[in-house]
Amino acid sequence: MSEGAGDADEMGLLKAWTNSGLKARVLVLVLATLVAIAVPASGIFLWMVNGTVVKLGTLFAEKQILFDRYRGLEALMREVSLAETVARAPVIVDWAQDETDPEKAKRGLAELEHYRLSFTDRSYFAVVDKSGHYYFNDKDNAYEHNRLRYTVSPSAPQDAWYFKTRALGKGCHLNVNRDEVLSVTKVWINCIIQKDGKVLGLIGTGVDLTQFIKEVVEFPQTGVQSMFVDLQGAVQAHRDPRVVDFHSLTKDATAKKTIFRLLDEEGDRKALAGMMQRVAKGEALVLSRFMQMDGHEVLVGVGFLDRLGWFNVTVMDVDAIIDRKLFAPLAGLMVAILIAVAGLMTFLFKRKVLDRLAWVEQGVTRVRSGDFTAVAKEDGNDEIARLSRAFNEMAQAVGDNTGRLEAMVRERTQKLEELAQHDPLTSVLNRRGFEEVFAREQNRAQRNGTACGLIIVDLDRFKLVNDDYGHRAGDEVLVACVRRMLPALRSYDACARWGGDEFILLISDCSAQSLATVANKVAALLREAPIMLSDGRAVPMTASLGAAMALPEDSLTDAAARADAGLYRVKHGGRDGVAIDETGAMLRQVG
Repeated sequence: MSEGAGDADEMGLLKAWTNSGLKARVLVLVLATLVAIAVPASGIFLWMVNGTVVKLGTLFAEKQILFDRYRGLEALMREVSLAETVARAPVIVDWAQDETDPEKAKRGLAELEHYRLSFTDRSYFAVVDKSGHYYFNDKDNAYEHNRLRYTVSPSAPQDAWYFKTRALGKGCHLNVNRDEVLSVTKVWINCIIQKDGKVLGLIGTGVDLTQFIKEVVEFPQTGVQSMFVDLQGAVQAHRDPRVVDFHSLTKDATAKKTIFRLLDEEGDRKALAGMMQRVAKGEALVLSRFMQMDGHEVLVGVGFLDRLGWFNVTVMDVDAIIDRKLFAPLAGLMVAILIAVAGLMTFLFKRKVLDRLAWVEQGVTRVRSGDFTAVAKEDGNDEIARLSRAFNEMAQAVGDNTGRLEAMVRERTQKLEELAQHDPLTSVLNRRGFEEVFAREQNRAQRNGTACGLIIVDLDRFKLVNDDYGHRAGDEVLVACVRRMLPALRSYDACARWGGDEFILLISDCSAQSLATVANKVAALLREAPIMLSDGRAVPMTASLGAAMALPEDSLTDAAARADAGLYRVKHGGRDGVAIDETGAMLRQVG
């Protein structure tokens, strides 16, 4: 392909782009409108989907909890009911009240032996509160003649389970224990024997939960995990033994392995505690809520097993249970409708608006390039026509104001530059402005073979002026001192405020002798008469001056350092004087 053909193709593409520019803008507008509609529509759609998923998940949670409750807890509930029956038996109550009565003891132990054969574990244990005697017999009846095993003591750590259970006052309480050696998990049922509100003792048995955990907690269900927790939230049954809080009764609350520790956020922990309280009070059979666990959102359902004092908690990964792809056809229909609406909007917009706005766009382009005289015009009285006329008026006003603004900017810039280089109080140069003047003078002096000098003026005991007369008076003194010094300078010399009460003078085209003359003249002008304040008070003022000739290679810092050294000599010599550094020869004159 020739170079000319390539250029023609490029020009054709450029022309095509120029001609389709307004269409592209319409397309962008339509797309923006489409997005404006699609975003809330998508939000509503997702809200509906999530609401449906939550509803289905909640129903599933309720069914799952009820299913888990009645699937594997019958045996455990039976054991609890049987233990409660033993604890309320009149024979057992009489024996616990009067253990020393041989007849009552005989009937009581016989009753225990009778129920031992009914317990699934074929074992029982009993504690008489008054004596602390602990009775036990196992499934092999090995302790038939020696059922009194030992006496519990509040000081024995191994007996803490009894005294903590006794403190609960009434009812049956469960305590889970895991035997790692035998790989067996047991729940101990502890039912309190009482009469007229007085604790008489405790009776119970153990139930092997190993099979129950396999059937209920470890039951394989996609996206579903079940567990059981006690009234304090301590985990009693879980597929992971490391999560289970064994020996819950003997632990402090801070040491318990609770379900709350499995949640990521504090708000979810409070919400779960509230759900547990509500189902425990019977306000609802099952409650569920979405929560964060291990960085993932899950649906947590809670039910209460009042006979056991346990909560059945089911954790469900809703995404794994309910496939959101089922809602894809509905989403596709919504997208198709939006695309059809966008096409119709594009066609109508081009016919009624786009072609007419092209003239306004051309006017905008000309104004952007700085041409405020030729802008878009259109007859008529509709919105676009009014916009065109308003734009024309605005362009003319912008053109008129642009010139005025540019002049104002130049004037303001000049003022700002002046403020940046002058001290606002005394109106002389500040340090920045003086640095520029010194650099310029040094360059000129090097070209012409001349030299310049520096004088540093430090007002003596100026702090006392502020202390005795006030800071406002101090400002008046500074301004008055500048006025006294300026007559000693030529038009091409410079004066600047070097610090709080220090000034620096640049003497151009001078020698050491002429520099000394100017310095002494400045010192004399400052001391010749007291400075009169606006309130009529008089302030006597003197100054210490140090001067130095600037060598051609000197920076401002170098030259000022030598002048400053002379100033300190005057200060140490009693103030009110002048010291001139002639790069080796020192002249001193004290006024």
